[in-house]
Amino acid sequence: MSIQRSEVLIIGAGLAGISAAHTLREAGVENLLLDKGYRVGGRMATRSLGDGAADYGAQFFTANSADFQKVVGQWVQDDFAYLWDIGWSKGSVVSNEDTGRTRYAVRGGMKRLMAHLAEELSVETSVRVAALRQNADGWEAETDNGQTYQARGVILTPPVPQSLALLAAGHVELPAMESEILGRIDYSSALTGIFRIEGTVSIPAPGAVFRPAEPLPWIADNQQKGVSENEIVVTVNSNGDYANRYWDAPEVEIIETMKAVLMHHLSPGSRVAESRIHRWRYAYPRHTHHQRTLRPSGVPPLFFAGDAFQGPLVEGAWLSGVAAAEGMLADSEFQHFHA
Repeated sequence: MSIQRSEVLIIGAGLAGISAAHTLREAGVENLLLDKGYRVGGRMATRSLGDGAADYGAQFFTANSADFQKVVGQWVQDDFAYLWDIGWSKGSVVSNEDTGRTRYAVRGGMKRLMAHLAEELSVETSVRVAALRQNADGWEAETDNGQTYQARGVILTPPVPQSLALLAAGHVELPAMESEILGRIDYSSALTGIFRIEGTVSIPAPGAVFRPAEPLPWIADNQQKGVSENEIVVTVNSNGDYANRYWDAPEVEIIETMKAVLMHHLSPGSRVAESRIHRWRYAYPRHTHHQRTLRPSGVPPLFFAGDAFQGPLVEGAWLSGVAAAEGMLADSEFQHFHA
């Protein structure tokens, strides 16, 4: 197969990868995003069910830093993000029991925002990188079907264990200190169910119940949230303990345990008409790195990024991608090549 070349190769077209790509593009640096999925977005995910839809990854986001507030402000101006609310019910019929931070959601679902952000970028989806190795000019990525991509610099945004596996497959050894730092990063899993409802639900405004002490802490009505226009589709999300217990269970068993909780929020005469389960192996970073990005020494320009770097969630992922791209632009080895 032919060899494709780019100045920077970004592996993973989730939020960190897309923010890195935008930052490099604005600086005039050619870059290419590769993602193993059939679409961009990673955990910024929305799925259709019947004539409805549901967010089944990230459910909302906050904007605590001035930098991210500016980004979100643009999303709001472009009529993608909107102020969802400042809280939700902890399980009763009273709304806004949990108040505090401002939360944003996306009209039409997270997938719609991610597709918009990727429109002007060079992206290839359904590309599964099998190994990342060094070559004379920097880096070479090989896919599972034998396609080769070459670049002077690489930004790795998948969950850290997956990124380390790509380097191991390419026989790349990182220095002991960086290898230890990256090895300490780990994640909690999650199981997510989406349920199309015939009838009505009793989920208080703005459309979510959050019970942090429960195995299934999150229940959200995607119609109230503005994701599902034509039908009621409810998202039920698990914590890590539940995910560990049911990870290998048949889907029908997982559905039944989630339905047992969901039934408390269905109005009389309503029923679950259709359901789907998604398994997130790397849902939430439990141990994170204290900096926004990490550049291992002793190798060509290489940056790790994602929500496991200086703070999880949507904002952390976006700012980490920006930091990785800015680190690449300032990297002396990359500057020499780019000049």
